[in-house]
Amino acid sequence: MQTPPPQTDRTEPTDADIDAFQQQLGRPPRGLRAIAHRCPCGQPDVVETAPRLPDGTPFPTLYYLTCPRAASAIGTLEANGVMKEMQARLSEDPELAAAYQAAHEDYIRRRDAIEVLQGFPSAGGMPDRVKCLHVLVGHSLAAGPGVNPFGDEALAMLPQWWAKGACVTPCAPKPEAAEQQEPDA
Repeated sequence: MQTPPPQTDRTEPTDADIDAFQQQLGRPPRGLRAIAHRCPCGQPDVVETAPRLPDGTPFPTLYYLTCPRAASAIGTLEANGVMKEMQARLSEDPELAAAYQAAHEDYIRRRDAIEVLQGFPSAGGMPDRVKCLHVLVGHSLAAGPGVNPFGDEALAMLPQWWAKGACVTPCAPKPEAAEQQEPDA
């Protein structure tokens, strides 16, 4: 499979991005900070969230995969035992374990640059377990290839989820209030 191109810059979410996110997850965004990666179709597929939600609740998942097609494909990998195989390799391969530890440290460093969540783990089971491929793939997409070994591996196993086009159709921009007023008679 051809992996989507990396996006090196986070972007400020537009109204259309927020609408796409809401359609993708079926709820309004919570703690949305930035678009961390865009799908080749143009829609957001990974968002960066604040380490704390607006009500103060800790939310350690910095990179949140939003595309339902990508999430479904990752769920299939998980159901097929890919995480179990990765976990077994983690305990047998010291170089892989070191790379996964480095991914954990990268995740924490990126999150702590926004706000420190003292005592909270990174995400996805890092650095000792392979618990959630969605998080690991989100990290790989947001940070770029070579940062998270298991995220990269899972990403390489996925079909081109974007090949059928966008997973959602954001609403058209709303006309300005002045344009909505009736002209004077």
